[in-house]
Amino acid sequence: MNERPEEPATGPDAESLLPIDEHVEEGHDAEGRKVRHRGIYLLPNLFTTANLFAGFYAIINAINGNFYVAAATVFVAMVLDSLDGRVARLTNTQSAFGAEYDSLSDMVAFGVAPAILAFEWALGSMGKVGWMVAFIYVAGAALRLARFNTQIGTVDKRYFIGLASPAAAGVVAGTVWAFSDFGIQGSKMSFVVALMVAAAGMLMVSNIKYYSFKDLDLKGRVPFVAILAVVLVFAVVFSDPPRILLLIFLAYAASGPVQYLLRLRRRKTAE
Repeated sequence: MNERPEEPATGPDAESLLPIDEHVEEGHDAEGRKVRHRGIYLLPNLFTTANLFAGFYAIINAINGNFYVAAATVFVAMVLDSLDGRVARLTNTQSAFGAEYDSLSDMVAFGVAPAILAFEWALGSMGKVGWMVAFIYVAGAALRLARFNTQIGTVDKRYFIGLASPAAAGVVAGTVWAFSDFGIQGSKMSFVVALMVAAAGMLMVSNIKYYSFKDLDLKGRVPFVAILAVVLVFAVVFSDPPRILLLIFLAYAASGPVQYLLRLRRRKTAE
């Protein structure tokens, strides 16, 4: 029996049959007219891919017991994550695809990787409680990223609502890096690590405001002493990276609740 060959699809449904390597994205030009772009921007997505790889590499090393390398790789992912968005803005290559890809990469690097790192180093000795605490952190990171994506353009860009996932990852990875570098076994401080991981997960989904540093003008001229200050900061950080980075991220994580309590106190005194 001869079968009739299928005719190629035409019309609006034809785009659903595009090859897997084809990407079509709708946007608007300067005059507000709808335009369609094929393909993706390479440069910013290279940094995002590197961020994703760093998160995956951190997971592999955490499973293999290389906690020092895994924790340091999470901080490398933070640098890469800060670069992809800036590169996209500087080169005017922002896209909806890039934003979604960045969120998925952040989920791996700052959600799954720190949770597995903390579980393999300390939380695993707590049994079911340990993996439940790790899941609280993963769920907090997922909810934080989803909420952030829905609030773009509707909230004050000077502040984050809730602790940003890279900062939360810095607290968790910094803790593992700082103490494992001293040869301390995570099972001996599993309770403290559990409290810290759970607190980081809850702060990510809280309504506490954190300063985002997005209003800093990095393209304008600055006094010469500013360069000296940057050099000093780098010298201090590289003198003892695990401990200094942990202190920086702990201070930032605590800054939100402290500012929140101070605002409540001022409000009560004003009443």
